[in-house]
Amino acid sequence: MTDPITIKPYNSPAGGWGSAKSLTEILLREQIPLSGASMLMHQNKPDGFMCVSCAWAKPAKPAMFEYCENGAKATAWEVTRKRITTDFFSKHTVTELETWRDYDLEEEGRLTEPMRWDAASDKYVPVSWEAAFREIGAELRAVEPKATVFYASGRASLEASYMWGLMARLYGNNNLPDSSNMCHESTSVALPESIGSTVGTVLLDDFEHTDCILFFGQNPGSNAPRMLHPLQEASKRGVPIITFNPFRERGLESFTNPQAPLEMLTRSETRISSQYLQVKAGGDLGAIYGICKALLEADDAARETGPPRLIDVAFIAEHTEGFEAFAASVRGKGWDELERHSGLTRAALEQVARTYAKSKAAIGIYGMGLTQHRMGVETVQVLVNLLLLRGNIGRPGAGICPVRGHSNVQGQRTVGITEKPELVPYDKLKTLYGFDPPKETGLNTVEACEAIIAGSIRAFVALGGNFIRAVPETAMMEAAWRKLRLTVQISTKLNRNHLVHGEIAYILPCLGRIEIDRQPGGRQTVTMEDSTACIHGSKGYAEPASPHLLSEPRIVAEIAKATLPVNHYIDWDRWGGDYASVRDAIEATYPNEFQDFNARMWTPGGFRRPIPAAERQWKTETGRANFVTPRGLSANPDTEQDDPKVMRLITMRSNDQFNTTIYGYDDRFRGVKGTRMVLFMNRADIKRLGLRDAQTVDLVGAANDGVEREVTGFRVLAYDIPEGCLGGYYPECNPLIPLWHHAERSKVPAAKSVPVRVRAR
Repeated sequence: MTDPITIKPYNSPAGGWGSAKSLTEILLREQIPLSGASMLMHQNKPDGFMCVSCAWAKPAKPAMFEYCENGAKATAWEVTRKRITTDFFSKHTVTELETWRDYDLEEEGRLTEPMRWDAASDKYVPVSWEAAFREIGAELRAVEPKATVFYASGRASLEASYMWGLMARLYGNNNLPDSSNMCHESTSVALPESIGSTVGTVLLDDFEHTDCILFFGQNPGSNAPRMLHPLQEASKRGVPIITFNPFRERGLESFTNPQAPLEMLTRSETRISSQYLQVKAGGDLGAIYGICKALLEADDAARETGPPRLIDVAFIAEHTEGFEAFAASVRGKGWDELERHSGLTRAALEQVARTYAKSKAAIGIYGMGLTQHRMGVETVQVLVNLLLLRGNIGRPGAGICPVRGHSNVQGQRTVGITEKPELVPYDKLKTLYGFDPPKETGLNTVEACEAIIAGSIRAFVALGGNFIRAVPETAMMEAAWRKLRLTVQISTKLNRNHLVHGEIAYILPCLGRIEIDRQPGGRQTVTMEDSTACIHGSKGYAEPASPHLLSEPRIVAEIAKATLPVNHYIDWDRWGGDYASVRDAIEATYPNEFQDFNARMWTPGGFRRPIPAAERQWKTETGRANFVTPRGLSANPDTEQDDPKVMRLITMRSNDQFNTTIYGYDDRFRGVKGTRMVLFMNRADIKRLGLRDAQTVDLVGAANDGVEREVTGFRVLAYDIPEGCLGGYYPECNPLIPLWHHAERSKVPAAKSVPVRVRAR
């Protein structure tokens, strides 16, 4: 069934009645109008469950309705009354299910019992838990450890993630790619070099004290709507919010708080961005350089005429390294060059610099609009440079604030989900568990894909996620994936990765975070870390979707028991039934970060693990915060082409989506209903390329690497976007992203500036 397609401008604010209507619709669709509404009252509360959607911070004093539209969608999606039973699989072959839309697969409901693919019938058939673990263990023992990948989605708890990482290392590898590799690994490479931290320095309380917010490449209206509340409060205080984004997103323009009765009744709205600069795709590096140049030029003038300096000279002298080299690089760039790279005018960037220079405490916020470029690492570092110029790291109301996506992706890295052995406490693991952890660097996401295509990976075990749908180079990956010997998916719902599978394939259905987790040790709780490095407890309230489900920690424990030699230092059965004992193990492994873990996990607002940079303690090689000078201004230097027909494709989410999970085929904020095959284009580009609005076109890769890539059947939509840029949804556009087109130092897929051509039909 195809939904009717309508496209009309959306001029209402983010939030408001549109959000309320969307919430009502999904509760009805998932058949939980009353139980779902009741469940949401526990969401993001100190004694409730943490949202399974984004990782935005949770306040110590939550509102009555401490959830957003997309967080509510995620909850409804998980506690739906719809079920996939063995009867469903008996009626459909895997080949048939491959033709279904992503939305239709997940909309069938929760998986209810373990399944094994049967080659003879091309169907998933029931298998007992005991047989599944026994067979998976036997297969993993027969594979060379280097040929196995242990992937982790960003939703798994700290407890399950710790067990997962330890199991992989006991097995013999650091092949632990995760969803961070696809989004914020650029942050994890950039910030340690700049300020000695792998994460940001900002707390939720800092929003109450800031007097300037610089906002880059993130769309809170769809991706982290609860973030709109502190932004709204800041705007009402008169705080300038300066936004850099190619698209004019409704959540960054205007917001009506659905939890404020007066705002809803009067339909009043709050302006969010005080200055909105539509930087072109990949132009943020040039834009930030331009702000720095304007600031340094104004400071030079102030030094000559006598007013107070505009840069924090004392802070720079005491706390930083590399200022002179960076300042020389900035001064050496001409305004013509900066305007060309950024797509912005000198006057606009100088206005930003004047506003920033007046502030006493500024926050720099960013998302994947900065990280998903070939020079994503350097772009993040130049934003840090801008903050360092005025001492805006390590003071109240100021700092660097990367906005994470998955609800616990940051926490997973904290407890050992990383391919980098230097980030894991080797000596602690050796002492605690009596083995020598592998020291060889493992595979990240891009490297795992390369190895799968090359045929050197034989087994892929996934703790959640929809890996095959999330990664670039879709056609090559799907062809290679079918040659894997073993694929195992620990999941709550059916997705593409169950259908594109290896020679031997298992679906292991697990409890969701919102469900009551009853174990021999009693009712269990889990923990996660938000974007501000605060740790929160979470307990389920919904009855499990099926009596046959096992928890993630229990499944990990059983796979470990079936695969690994007996280790007398580890009681997997205890860990699988008493998560407090896992938290004790986490504390023993990371004592500085998790001191008194079990005692503090229910702290309202979470307890923050130490972030030295927030205290102006710089754990860098120089012992100072470092100004890093990039080698150029282009965020994607090796894919820029002179051909005016080569466009820059920005892949993005719709309002009805969270990562690869599609809640529906509408994008309310962009006025699109009933389709995801839309190509957002500037009117001038449509005319220049001889196209027309609403025309059907195809996209063809233009990377000039000899590989043919295309996605067909887009509807052209004239939209307010910089010339030379296009917008399209992922994962539909992922086949156009070359696997090698990634951030050079972090290997994050460069999905925000993909070279393509538009082919008319």
